[in-house]
Amino acid sequence: MIEVRDCDDYEAAKELILEYSQIKGAEGCFVSLDKELADLEGFYQDGALLLGYDEENPVATIAIKRIDDNTAEAKRLYIKPECRGKGYARPMLNAMLDKCRELCFKEVRFTTKPEVMSVGYALYKKMGFEELENNEGTVLMRMVLH
Repeated sequence: MIEVRDCDDYEAAKELILEYSQIKGAEGCFVSLDKELADLEGFYQDGALLLGYDEENPVATIAIKRIDDNTAEAKRLYIKPECRGKGYARPMLNAMLDKCRELCFKEVRFTTKPEVMSVGYALYKKMGFEELENNEGTVLMRMVLH
């Protein structure tokens, strides 16, 4: 079982995000990676950075970046390869959605590449995220929060 909590270990979060940035095909998702990693706490200060723990081992991450007062962007959903297939993505996404509601956002958006992240993309659609646009294989999705 995964336990999701607010980031309490920025070094672990940095390692997970760096691991994620190495996925073939995901390079375009990491435009400002150096700036982000230099100050993770500051980068997500008006949002949140969440870590998922398998027992006491950090194995997953998801982040929330404030776009404006009503809208957040979900970023960096990553689960270590050896922990995939255990059903960890849905609790990570649900924790992110709960945190967005707690932070009073009305909508959460994110971009994904279905060709690279087909399993995640299928889960996003199953959970009720809608596709807003597809720009050369990069899909912008959103969910309106109630």
